Amino acid sequence: MKGTPDGTPAAVCVGEAMAVLLPERPVPLEDVPSFRQSCGGAEANVARGLAALGVPAAWAGRVGDDGFGRRVVRELAAGGVDVRGVTVDPQRPTGLYVKEAGPSGSVLHYYRDGSAGSAIGPGMLDDPAAGPLLAAARLVHLSGITAALSDTALALARALLARPRGHLVSFDLNWRPALWRRRDPSVLRALLDGADIVLLGADEAAAVLGTADPDALRALLPGPSTLVVKDDAHRATAVARDGAVTEPALRVEVVEPIGAGDAFAAGYLAGTLRGYGPRRRLRLGHLAAAATLVVPGDHGPPPPPDLVEALLAASPDAWAGTTVRASGITRPVEETTP
Repeated sequence: MKGTPDGTPAAVCVGEAMAVLLPERPVPLEDVPSFRQSCGGAEANVARGLAALGVPAAWAGRVGDDGFGRRVVRELAAGGVDVRGVTVDPQRPTGLYVKEAGPSGSVLHYYRDGSAGSAIGPGMLDDPAAGPLLAAARLVHLSGITAALSDTALALARALLARPRGHLVSFDLNWRPALWRRRDPSVLRALLDGADIVLLGADEAAAVLGTADPDALRALLPGPSTLVVKDDAHRATAVARDGAVTEPALRVEVVEPIGAGDAFAAGYLAGTLRGYGPRRRLRLGHLAAAATLVVPGDHGPPPPPDLVEALLAASPDAWAGTTVRASGITRPVEETTP
């Protein structure tokens, strides 16, 4: 997929990127002998996922003038993400999170208060680098994490949703209760209703909006053209104004769940930009999520394009019989009519 004629990415993801420290061994934090560096952050993950699927994508945000910030920008660029819209903050540090192995899964320790990422604001719209990218993109993506970072970040989210536009805006709820402890989460409903495409987990929807029922959510949020409700590892439902389509998730031997929601968003949005129908969009979201679920980090490379196409076109039985493992994808042989 190509961007615009002047090289502007098809999608711009706006928000926070963070440095990540991943333990080399699954032991308590105090016993970890060494860490390896990576980068994360919801919108940065989506940009990276889009790029991996062949969609020209940019990330727009702020990093500190430090080694972590330089590492984040370098890693995103190496993943094919356009980083022209990144601002280097000379005063604030790059946000950081550290992953720790816990008895029931990974525990994430965040160090983001006062970070460069929390200082994003409406001034981004007039930034000589980020502003033109946002104006020319076919899709702008943001999330509830951005809205929770600071007053200025919330103002940016509101500005992106309120201004006249000739492009799509997608909003992933990405509910993080810890970020909203000192903020009013009731603002999220208006933000969700102002987007064209809304992505949210059923558990998140129940916590924030009081229901996980797709039809009830459609009534609460009449503004978006499509709501995508993800029911954990079971299914995802795309609710448009003219009806709903549900597609089951693939069977996955999960290694690590962190980042799978962002990967699903990248797959679904890639399918949207390619003009796929609702079922293929959901399947591409499931495929991208599955590829991330079977790796220990936040990013899993998608399957080869020919395998992706085969799975997108597979019969319901063949789709349901497919299993994704760290070692590869196992799928049934479909019978063909001579």
